[in-house]
Amino acid sequence: MNPHLDKLQPYPFEKLRQLFAQVSASPQHKAISLGMGEPKHPTPQFIQQALIDNVDGLASYPTTIGSDALRGAIAGWLERRYGIPKLNPATQVLPVNGSREALFALAQTVIDPAAKSLVVSPNPFYQIYEGAAYLAGAEPYFVNSDPARNFGCDYDSVPTSVWERVALLFLCSPGNPTGAVLTLTDWENLFALSERYNFIIAADECYSEIYHGDQAPLGALEAAHTLGLSTIDKPYARLVVFSSLSKRSNVPGMRSGFVAGDADVLKKFLLYRTYHGGAMSPTVQAASIAAWNDETHVEQNREKYRAKFAAITPLLQEVLQVELPDAGFYLWADVSQTGLSDTEFAQRLYAEYNVTVLPGSYLARDAHGANPGRNRIRMALVAETEEGLEAAQRIVQFCKSLNK
Repeated sequence: MNPHLDKLQPYPFEKLRQLFAQVSASPQHKAISLGMGEPKHPTPQFIQQALIDNVDGLASYPTTIGSDALRGAIAGWLERRYGIPKLNPATQVLPVNGSREALFALAQTVIDPAAKSLVVSPNPFYQIYEGAAYLAGAEPYFVNSDPARNFGCDYDSVPTSVWERVALLFLCSPGNPTGAVLTLTDWENLFALSERYNFIIAADECYSEIYHGDQAPLGALEAAHTLGLSTIDKPYARLVVFSSLSKRSNVPGMRSGFVAGDADVLKKFLLYRTYHGGAMSPTVQAASIAAWNDETHVEQNREKYRAKFAAITPLLQEVLQVELPDAGFYLWADVSQTGLSDTEFAQRLYAEYNVTVLPGSYLARDAHGANPGRNRIRMALVAETEEGLEAAQRIVQFCKSLNK
């Protein structure tokens, strides 16, 4: 057996299952889950129809590189969305079966297991980053998010001795679970570090299209272009971005996303994926083209989230320390004022009101003397507004009952 498998921790939802095994959910309330970040808005009909219309694609083996039409559609979307020069669809874009498997696979591609490398990850984080590091033969190095920095990570605190061993840096902007978005200054500093220490930046941008203000989140390729890094001899050097249709288009079951950026990295990544078997079904490719070429459904989806957050956030602010995030579909709430830990809060809320939330400590690790998820909970506002409001009202009742 691969000895690195023994380093993997249980996934957060397995920890949650074990926590809830000690109690029974309130039978007086219908179950409402805010635990998993799985989009619940309806899949647009035109995407469903595109799948149906192209079902004959199931009769063909797909190529790993994907169709010219799909790579062209993705390159066109990136150009429109971020105002960047169109990427070369043949060398700078690669379709993948959802960003999750691609984030994991990239680490296996770019890390030399004999080099005893480090992989920098935000903390809290998407657990794939940690698993990808371990199974590639590297070690994760966590940089804690800071509420005083809008939950940004203080990369200036990372010692030179660490940077010298870094092969890969994972980041998520907008962040999971905090919703924080990197600024242009943040990107400028990271690009400078990447150039100085020769590590690859893997930018996870799967929440980029769900935002609550007028300004769309700044993307990694957009930042690089603004800073003049898209016109050099090796454009987007050491930078790859990941995105997905799951959140943008409410098609998590389609497992459709892309990787884009540094052509040299993508050439090696394509080689790895050719052996790994990471090809997308032609049927899914056809539906993905339809999705990437349409923005109307994305705008409608975003408005639903905005209305939902506008209705729910003020209710929860009556009893918890929580703010509207920059982007994403999570609320990252501090439960300290309730007198309960994050795990106690989640367990009792489930037992007394049948609402599921995820303890923040399950999404983070103890690092540098702290666990930045401790005494926080993540609430995924993915269901329709009516159900989200019902959950929020129960949480308010629960918190008020603690003070009686």
